[in-house]
Amino acid sequence: MPELPEVEVTRLSFASHITGAKIIAVRIGKALRWPLGCTLDQLAGRGVAGVRRRGKYLLIDLDHGLLLVHLGMSGSLSFAPHLPAAGKHDHFELVTTLGTLRLNDPRRFGAVVYADSESAELAHKLLGKLGMEPLSENFDVDRFRAGLKRRKTAIKQVLLAGDLVVGVGNIYASEALFLAGIRPTLSAARLSQARIAKLHTAIREVLARAVAKGGSTLRNFSSANGEAGHFQTETMVYARQGQACRVCATPIKSLRQGQRSTFYCPHCQKA
Repeated sequence: MPELPEVEVTRLSFASHITGAKIIAVRIGKALRWPLGCTLDQLAGRGVAGVRRRGKYLLIDLDHGLLLVHLGMSGSLSFAPHLPAAGKHDHFELVTTLGTLRLNDPRRFGAVVYADSESAELAHKLLGKLGMEPLSENFDVDRFRAGLKRRKTAIKQVLLAGDLVVGVGNIYASEALFLAGIRPTLSAARLSQARIAKLHTAIREVLARAVAKGGSTLRNFSSANGEAGHFQTETMVYARQGQACRVCATPIKSLRQGQRSTFYCPHCQKA
């Protein structure tokens, strides 16, 4: 599943190229996770004012309303002045005066949804419960600490939940906990103030580094201009079970948490 860095890399790869465009047409293939929420004709002629990100959602601001795009489990966007004919897994196209934005999604868990504004009921339903943005100035360490102190759940599960801090998915939660020296099974409420501050810094550092590396391409992720990510080649613990820790040479271990694989170093992350 594309995580926050992959979504941000996608945004950066096409936002400046589509901003200022006028929508000529919208084409829809097989049904995605949710209906579009408007007729195709209603979007024709509208201008693209910019592209933002909130968590794992891309927000395409129009001169009236916005499109909320989610890549689901297997989705990816491409944008170019001219694209080849749509294939069987291409399920949405936004044809503009500056090029075509296309969503390819083999599993069709992604979505493109129209809302009149970000405060509209549908937009609020999708975005309203999202936590703090970890790469923004709004990621406040005091609010982070207060939220953790109220939760007895394992810290890895708290990070994945997304209602305290958004977008720290499975890969990057494992990496941030390693960098902070915290065992993923430790109760969030047991973390000291100093360790919370260290984790806060680690989350920002890991996500920023992942964006700089173009995200992680584990299967078929690529940016909107077709470039693969490279963060997966330098992970410290993720998907490295049985291999030597890059810091202490102890074999990396894995376990299951909430149906997801967790990776950690038993020496570097003692507690």
